[in-house]
Amino acid sequence: MIVPETYFTVEEELRLFGMSCLLGAGVGTAYDVLRAFRLIFPHNSVLVAIEDAVFLTLYGAAMTAFAVTAARGELRLYHFIGSVIGFVIYYMTVGSVIMGTLRKLFGVISAALKIITKPLKAVFAFLRKKVAVEFVGNLQIIVKSFKKIKIVLLNRRHLLYNKMENKKRKNVNNVVKKNET
Repeated sequence: MIVPETYFTVEEELRLFGMSCLLGAGVGTAYDVLRAFRLIFPHNSVLVAIEDAVFLTLYGAAMTAFAVTAARGELRLYHFIGSVIGFVIYYMTVGSVIMGTLRKLFGVISAALKIITKPLKAVFAFLRKKVAVEFVGNLQIIVKSFKKIKIVLLNRRHLLYNKMENKKRKNVNNVVKKNET
């Protein structure tokens, strides 16, 4: 009868610890992709919190997959410690160099795009001014026609309620004279 192993030897545990450190470095690489995305598209703290929650969920899935594939389904504390150490080492060394390089690269690219788009902004401003003049001219025609409609409506209301008759007080005088007699 063959009894399966129920424990890890020290050599296997050291190998798993090293593999978990490499997993942490891989997670650090994924986090650098997320940080690069944040550099390209800056956004508010709510989206950053959502991205961090998704990242931690994926980290948990990666740890579970690591435990299932490499450690016979056993998840130990030193797996987490090794992955955190690997992440921190990656973040402090390679990650800081990569992010510094990306920041400089995106700064150069954005400066180049500003130089390229500066003449285009002037052209678009000129076109916008021309279109706005045309639009305002057409809008004035429409507004004038609406004002004419309002005048007609006011005149109808004036005729309907006989405001002019009340201002002359013809009706009031007639009523008073009828009551006095």
